[in-house]
Amino acid sequence: MIRYHDEEWGTPVYDDRIHFEFLVLESAQAGLSWRIVFNKRANYKKAFAHFNAAKVAKFGTAEIRELLKNPGIVRNKLKINAAISNARCFLEVQKEFGGFSNYIWRFVGGKPKRNRWKSLHQLPSTSPESDALSADLKKRGFKFVGSTVIYAHMQATGLVNDHLAGCPAGRKGQGS
Repeated sequence: MIRYHDEEWGTPVYDDRIHFEFLVLESAQAGLSWRIVFNKRANYKKAFAHFNAAKVAKFGTAEIRELLKNPGIVRNKLKINAAISNARCFLEVQKEFGGFSNYIWRFVGGKPKRNRWKSLHQLPSTSPESDALSADLKKRGFKFVGSTVIYAHMQATGLVNDHLAGCPAGRKGQGS
C-alpha cells in the first residue's frame, strides 16, 4: 500500500486501459475497504482480460459464471455485471470523445486539481466535479459510479491530487 501511495495514487493518468482498470476496481470496492480490492488487483487483472475494455465488453453468461466462482475477486453479481456493462459504455465514450481520457479530463479543466489538505480529516469523499462526472456517467449507462466511487477514481488517477500538504508524493502532476 505504501508503494501504491508513493508511486501511483494521485499520478495523472492519460491511458484509457488504466482508467478502465480503476473504474472496475473502484466499482468493486463500493461498500468495502480499498485494501480488500487492492489485495485482489492481480486477480482482477487476470479475470478481466488485463482490463481490456473491448474484451470485457464481450463477456457473456459463461464468463459471468466463471467470475462468480473466482475467489480471487469480489464475487458480487451486480458488480461483475456492472463491470461488463461499463466496458460497453466505456467503448461508447471512447468512440464519442476519441478516448476515455479525453472525456474524463474535461471535468477538471484538463489539468489535475491540487488540493492542499493539512490532515486526513479534511479529505472529502465527493466534490462538485465528482458529482458532475458521476451524473454524466450514469446518464451514459454506467453502473456503480456514485460520486464517492468517482471521487476515489479521480484521486487514484490524478485528476485530483489529494496528497496532504508536505507529502513528497504530492508533487506529482502539480495542478491548480
